[in-house]
Amino acid sequence: MNNLKEKVKNIYVTRPYLPPLSEFITYLEQIWESKWLTNNGPFHEKLEKRLADYLGVEHLALFANGTLALVTALQALRITGEVITTPFSFVATAHSLLWNGIKPVFVDINPETFNLDPKKIEAAITPHTTAILPVHVYGKPCDVEEIQKIADTYGLKVIYDAAHAFGVNYKGESILKHGDLSTLSFHATKVFTTFEGGAIVCPDAKTKKRIDDLKNFGYADEVTVVAPGINAKMNEFQAALGLLQLKHIDKAIDRRCEIDKQYRKELSSIPGILPLPLPVDSKYNYAYFPILIKKEYPLLRDELNEKLRQHGIYARRYFYPLISEFPMYRGLPSAAQLNLPVAQKVASEVLCLPIYPDLQLDIVQKLCDLLNYARRR
Repeated sequence: MNNLKEKVKNIYVTRPYLPPLSEFITYLEQIWESKWLTNNGPFHEKLEKRLADYLGVEHLALFANGTLALVTALQALRITGEVITTPFSFVATAHSLLWNGIKPVFVDINPETFNLDPKKIEAAITPHTTAILPVHVYGKPCDVEEIQKIADTYGLKVIYDAAHAFGVNYKGESILKHGDLSTLSFHATKVFTTFEGGAIVCPDAKTKKRIDDLKNFGYADEVTVVAPGINAKMNEFQAALGLLQLKHIDKAIDRRCEIDKQYRKELSSIPGILPLPLPVDSKYNYAYFPILIKKEYPLLRDELNEKLRQHGIYARRYFYPLISEFPMYRGLPSAAQLNLPVAQKVASEVLCLPIYPDLQLDIVQKLCDLLNYARRR
């Protein structure tokens, strides 16, 4: 057991793929020589175009981080009142609503996909509802057809939090084309990273112009401010890393796929550990590897998580607690536990295992051996 511990220690949930340092230094030298560090520099402009081409979308606006992208997307569509969203997400999803003075209304999740359950949305709509903010959890596409049908019926906007969905296609086209806007995160833990960073995918040039104004303090030109915008621009250093990441992203996703397959093979014989099924009709990005710890497994989820940490394996209870359980949200009627039974159950069972391109397959096997060993103790 000690030998096993040595082989698997210091394994983390996710690490970014980083290109060779020499490539990055070359770009840094170019930035330094140009003395253009931010404000729509050449690296920023090049990354916007190349990302739009890679993702198969017409218009994309880069941001300093994914949270600012969410906040600005709501501003761009002038969303007010109440917005229906999920409790099973990173807290930035709901925080973006509060920053805009919007009331979150939580709706339960689908037990198969962990995404917002369309069957629960209509009952939560009130005269104050203006939009739906679903999340493609772990990069698995939401039921975009049903959500859009509801939005069209009630005249609602749809903004997708696609923080996990970089490069994901659904039925042959980018998942980012659905809804009125989609936002991405390029945080260091994501499949594609610019250290920090994010983007809004826009349907047309007019919307992109408004978003570009909003992310630059509301300036439309040198002397004209058209809205109370914010400073959310991506700098040249972030954009440079993004351009290098993009050169290697397909190889990194292919490697994640191999690791995902290895996990599924090794875990198939361990009772009580249930990997989340892969999405159908989709080109997936393998952003996370979530498992559910069921009653057949002798350890509770939190007990297993602690045992893994003792061996230097940093899994993550992602997402726990639910957003609805944090102090600024739990007083909302929609945050009541009885309103969110599926989300409550999933949050108590889910554990995301380490997955990143440099993770070796023999280490995946050793990690799964540890899960099996812990079960037998």
